[in-house]
Amino acid sequence: MAQIYVSLAPAIFAGILNMVWVKVPVLGCLARPIDAGRTLRDGRRVFGDNKTWKGLLGMLFLGALCGIAWGAVLSGSAAEPYNLFYGVRQNTPGWSGVTGGLLGLAYGLFELPNSFLKRRVGITPGRTRRGAWAWIFVVLDQVDSVIGCGLVLALLTPVSWSMFVAIVVLGGATHVVLNLLLYAAKLRKNPL
Repeated sequence: MAQIYVSLAPAIFAGILNMVWVKVPVLGCLARPIDAGRTLRDGRRVFGDNKTWKGLLGMLFLGALCGIAWGAVLSGSAAEPYNLFYGVRQNTPGWSGVTGGLLGLAYGLFELPNSFLKRRVGITPGRTRRGAWAWIFVVLDQVDSVIGCGLVLALLTPVSWSMFVAIVVLGGATHVVLNLLLYAAKLRKNPL
């Protein structure tokens, strides 16, 4: 369990910082929707207004910065061996930046299929579905980005299937807790 948190911490920190970043009124030119307002034959947007270039690029760059900072914090510490990325390559600013950036990018990209599905069933961006199938989208909202980060970890380090499942379960639970905290801090519109 410690290996999961130590390895994926840059994505967690970047996700929190990105919630602030997308609200800061700078680089407004990037606050454009990734789907550029396009709709499909069903008349609904591809992803919606909440999936912006500013958010996606923010996750990439904040992930890289958090990776570098986290690598510096871990350097020489007792926790450093728990970072699975450092089991395959030495903890250097370059490697930490690359892995952090990849985690951030995967985090952002793996939210897009969920947004696509939600638009197809008529869920307004930033809202949750009501009714019998609501729980599916609540779960997807919590694990979509975690799956992306878990895949980055699995592609770059030796991760067993059981560890991958643990990453998704633990990451999803962590996502719920962080969402509730961000909601309390008024950085999220909905608690989940």
